[in-house]
Amino acid sequence: MPHMYILECADGSYYVGSTFDLGARIEQHWNGSAHSYTQRRRPFRLVYAEEFDSVVEAFDAEMKVKRWSRAKKLALIEGRWEDLRQLSKKPKRG
Repeated sequence: MPHMYILECADGSYYVGSTFDLGARIEQHWNGSAHSYTQRRRPFRLVYAEEFDSVVEAFDAEMKVKRWSRAKKLALIEGRWEDLRQLSKKPKRG
């Protein structure tokens, strides 16, 4: 099944990706064949994964989350749904 996932890298940064086969993709990250970003920042750990019905939905979620702030990504990882909603609100212009 397709997934959107977040890895926390050794330097504390987050890598957001999507894939059809999560296990295989994590293995690619470990052996250095997936992305140079994670290759240079190993070790890493999988901190979040969400399953989707289609690869398109997983990719759309990846693109959305990549644009989020670190605080918003952390709220998602920690399951702080109310904080996530608050961080999603646009500030009012005065």
